[in-house]
Amino acid sequence: MAEETTNNEQQEQKQDAPANAFQLERCYMKDASVEMPHAPEVFITPLQKQPTIDMQFEVSLKKLNEPHHEVTVRATVTIKADDNVMLIAEVKQAGIFLVHGFTDEQMAHIGNVICPTIVYPYLRANLADLITRTTMAPVNLPEMNFEMLYQQRLAKQAVEADAAKGAPEQQN
Repeated sequence: MAEETTNNEQQEQKQDAPANAFQLERCYMKDASVEMPHAPEVFITPLQKQPTIDMQFEVSLKKLNEPHHEVTVRATVTIKADDNVMLIAEVKQAGIFLVHGFTDEQMAHIGNVICPTIVYPYLRANLADLITRTTMAPVNLPEMNFEMLYQQRLAKQAVEADAAKGAPEQQN
């Protein structure tokens, strides 16, 4: 009789448990670096041209123990003036997310759009703070539309897959 009660309770708990779960458990700065290869000259030499700023972004996903996933957003900012690199700053901001109960397609969307959207404001703040601490002019990262970037990446992959399928046929 006791076994029946335990089994019934377990079945009720499974029915009450949500099928899907999504939650940020921790957001942290995974890595940060700054280089000023031409310091202190960049502070005392008059600039001939306005500095240029190059920004690079990357999102990476890593499956931890089930149901945890790590999503890392990396930003690299390079400031150049007069063909000299004034500053290179890079920050990797990561989040540990509890995610389960979703299809592979949904998981790809969550990992490439929703999670980076949550982590990105922390990255922006940390990178702006890091650059400001060098006494260089502040650099603020733009707002990012991770949905658009993800859709562009999917479209590019589809074009590349189609080209790869068609390439062997054209050679024959």
